[in-house]
Amino acid sequence: MRKSLKKIDFGFKKVNINKKEELVNNIFNSVSSKYDLMNDLSSLGFHRLWKQELINWIAPQSNQSLLDIAGGTGDIAKLFMKSGGFSADIIDINYNMLINGKSNNPKIRYIVGNCEKLPIKNDTYDRITIAFGLRNITNRQLALNEIYRVLKPGGRFICLEFSLVNDNIIKKLYDLWSFKIIPKLGKIITNNEEAYKYLIESIRMFPDQDELSLMFVKSKFERVKYKNLSQGIASLHSGWKF
Repeated sequence: MRKSLKKIDFGFKKVNINKKEELVNNIFNSVSSKYDLMNDLSSLGFHRLWKQELINWIAPQSNQSLLDIAGGTGDIAKLFMKSGGFSADIIDINYNMLINGKSNNPKIRYIVGNCEKLPIKNDTYDRITIAFGLRNITNRQLALNEIYRVLKPGGRFICLEFSLVNDNIIKKLYDLWSFKIIPKLGKIITNNEEAYKYLIESIRMFPDQDELSLMFVKSKFERVKYKNLSQGIASLHSGWKF
């Protein structure tokens, strides 16, 4: 079978669309053991506040099931369970990320899989989340369609992702930190400067708040809205399935 010659963004570069998943997987293989530490350092701890805000929006209840997509080391699922959720499944293409964050909680399940073709039945979960993972997915619209498919009617999907900063002074400081400091931290902590150059570039290539909202609507989500965090450095996007 002939491979597609279509190109797609990989940071600021263009790569064959069939290669992006492999390249992303290689990056997370290389940084998996220090991923959480780098999140703390690169965000100055803000990622924890943003993730808690995501959980606050969900308002977990004792009868709710969660699917956390691109869940990596499982911090969202663990917060969900700690906040009163019933059960949580984590799916990620990267086995090493899952292993590095594995919990002994029997109600947290780990699945290796691709969000573009979820190995899950229709109408399964009460809540679905993805935090800082959508930009690494090759076909984001297809992934959103799959998320809609496996969400129960009456269920809610929330995406936490880096976004468009809406303050010029903060944007200049943020760009300086992102392009000059974070890759150097990546080199020191993970011995992989290029991985963090890609991750920063991928943020700048990601759709802004309004564009991502339109993608939610295209995948049939309703009551779509977003909430900026830290002047738009990150944002929460929410959609419901009715």
